[in-house]
Amino acid sequence: MLEKHRQQLIKEIVDQNNFASVKVLTDKLNSSEATIRRDLTKMSKRGEIVKIRGGAESSQNQRKNIHSSAFNVDKTKRTDTKRLIAKKAVELCSDNDSIIINGGSSTYMMGEFLQDKNLNILTNSFVLANYLSDNSDNLISLPGGEIYREQGIILSSYEKDNTEHYRSSMMFMGTPGIGKFGVMESDPLLILSEQKLKKQTDKLIVLADSTKLGKRSNFVFCSLEEVDVLITDSKADPDLIKYFKEQGIEVIVVESLDD
Repeated sequence: MLEKHRQQLIKEIVDQNNFASVKVLTDKLNSSEATIRRDLTKMSKRGEIVKIRGGAESSQNQRKNIHSSAFNVDKTKRTDTKRLIAKKAVELCSDNDSIIINGGSSTYMMGEFLQDKNLNILTNSFVLANYLSDNSDNLISLPGGEIYREQGIILSSYEKDNTEHYRSSMMFMGTPGIGKFGVMESDPLLILSEQKLKKQTDKLIVLADSTKLGKRSNFVFCSLEEVDVLITDSKADPDLIKYFKEQGIEVIVVESLDD
């Protein structure tokens, strides 16, 4: 494929979806990652796209806020049930606790219920940090790194990004899937960030509505034996719930409010 033709296709894909990752572009155009990255650099210099970490955004529709499209789409799914899961998660916290909240749509909803708390919170979610700084008196800390717009979080490729100085009693995280294979994640960069955070906590608490139970994704974040608490909803498969409990996981079930 000629470079000019390939770059035109890249622009069409990015403009149509507002964002496209390097992986998506390599798959769609059957090109190497190095070729796609060179194309994005050239196109960015010409102002045809906006090059960001992991891919490109459309220059025709740059966002006016920090919420990513992927984050906003996820946030609209099973909202009422996720809200109850988030509320139950916050009920596990006591004033003056030090906690870690990983980025994601389910964990973002914890913000509403954290407004009246007095906690020390480390989060890699800049959307949650922004919300809590405006609506609460919690002490908010952020890791060092770059903004990963697709997921609305901060990622660092460095081993030392100030998280090593933080210690928490609990870490809260969402997941695209959890089952007998473990806790799943969709991106190796996210796993790198989350595993650094997990080293700094005593308990791992997973927020996963029933649609995520038994669901597979591309990568395994951790095994089930590393999970302390799972919060899900009443539409969860009873056999899976039983299995999780047999693995030593405390399972908390909230009522499902979705049809």
